Amino acid sequence: MTDAARAAPESYDGRRRWQALGVGLVAAFMTLLDISIVNVAIPSLDRGLDASPADLQWVLSGYALAFGLVLVPAGRFGDVHGRRNAFVFGIALFTATSAVAGLAQSATWLVLARLLQGAAAGLVNPQVTGMIQQLFQGPERARPFGLLGATIGISTAIGPLLGGVLIAAGGPEHGWRWVFFVNVPVGIVAMVLGWRLIPHRPVGQTVRRRADPVGVLLLGVGVTLLLLPMVQREQWHGPAKWLLLPAGLITLVGFTFWERRYARRGPPLFDVGLFRVQSYALGALIALSYFGGFTAIFFIFTLYLQTGLGYSALVAGLAITPFALGSAVASAIGGRIVNRFGRPLVAAGLLAVVVGLGLVALAIEVAPHAPVPWVTAAPLLLAGIGSGLVIAPNQTLTLSEVPVPQAGSGAGMLQTGQRIGSAAGIAAVGAVFFSAVGSDNDWSKAFEQSLLVSAGIIALALLVALVDIFRHRRHA
Repeated sequence: MTDAARAAPESYDGRRRWQALGVGLVAAFMTLLDISIVNVAIPSLDRGLDASPADLQWVLSGYALAFGLVLVPAGRFGDVHGRRNAFVFGIALFTATSAVAGLAQSATWLVLARLLQGAAAGLVNPQVTGMIQQLFQGPERARPFGLLGATIGISTAIGPLLGGVLIAAGGPEHGWRWVFFVNVPVGIVAMVLGWRLIPHRPVGQTVRRRADPVGVLLLGVGVTLLLLPMVQREQWHGPAKWLLLPAGLITLVGFTFWERRYARRGPPLFDVGLFRVQSYALGALIALSYFGGFTAIFFIFTLYLQTGLGYSALVAGLAITPFALGSAVASAIGGRIVNRFGRPLVAAGLLAVVVGLGLVALAIEVAPHAPVPWVTAAPLLLAGIGSGLVIAPNQTLTLSEVPVPQAGSGAGMLQTGQRIGSAAGIAAVGAVFFSAVGSDNDWSKAFEQSLLVSAGIIALALLVALVDIFRHRRHA
């Protein structure tokens, strides 16, 4: 009997495990949606709270920072103590902080609520991935991972559209509040169903595991040092802030040595031996690079359409819809066929994204006076289809050899890399974008240049995928 079979109660062999997965996907959609939905709410939020640029930056980036800090410890907690308690507590905290954010009367109030909201999201997401590892076995994991990949892609891409609809309904001054209030009823339902459906038993643990506070501290400090100069790139002037990056890398190296030492006494916070599994190591590197380019696309596109060209939040959201549709369809298909095609499917998806983004830049260059949402629709659809063939299949392949008792922490580390990649990509692409705008105030040129930088970052992920393909062929 496999680890997954031992870990899952008999009552989860049938329909109930799909019901549990459905609750997890709703929660993942809600927490990941809040990464991108706030982008289009910034003008409304600025009017409503009279927030400074530093406040707005922290509203956007504080969520991602807290999200990334919590992922690995939360995944480990679910591995050891069971996923239901961690999931339900995380959803309860996310729902409460969403309500608090919507009621904010000052920018400081909103920033603090967003930090707690991000921590709650980081607590929830590793439980969803770990639950898939626990309730599904071997090749049958491809379909639920495909659905999770579709959830990730759609939530990120559709966020601006949903935000635009809510702001249009709520009005320009208070519409931003509904971006947060919409989470409350969904969160309450997910909390109740999660308590009823998600398995509460730990993954076959018979011995109480000791905590690893030093590991938690080293990982938290290392991730913070890496992310902080990126989220504060516009507020901290001068090059000194980038000294935090090598300091963060050194801290993470120290974390690696500590975890190896701690593993001699008991199970560590994260088994660094997973990076010796090439499917996990290369897949994590692909995810890091891809999210570095993927997330930045929506950041610069929203700025270009709303601030540069004067489109409304709703139109800006609609312009990104082709990407979301392509991603949704391709994710569902990719999850079903990944076991047949393996890493070449991911490489094909990455190539489609790079080509699609290049065509977006070309369309704006060739037709500078045409409506941007129309001329970019087809290339964004192609890029979205490619994205759907990347996220879900890569996640399936990356976690395929991770043991079930380490599913939560392994997924947490994978998602931590995604959050670091997103922050780094937005910092790099945003720097190119703002530099080009500031030099000659040409928003179209700035968007084209920064979009090509995003495509270049994604091309690095393609290079890693090709290395993995050639490695497999050489061994074969």
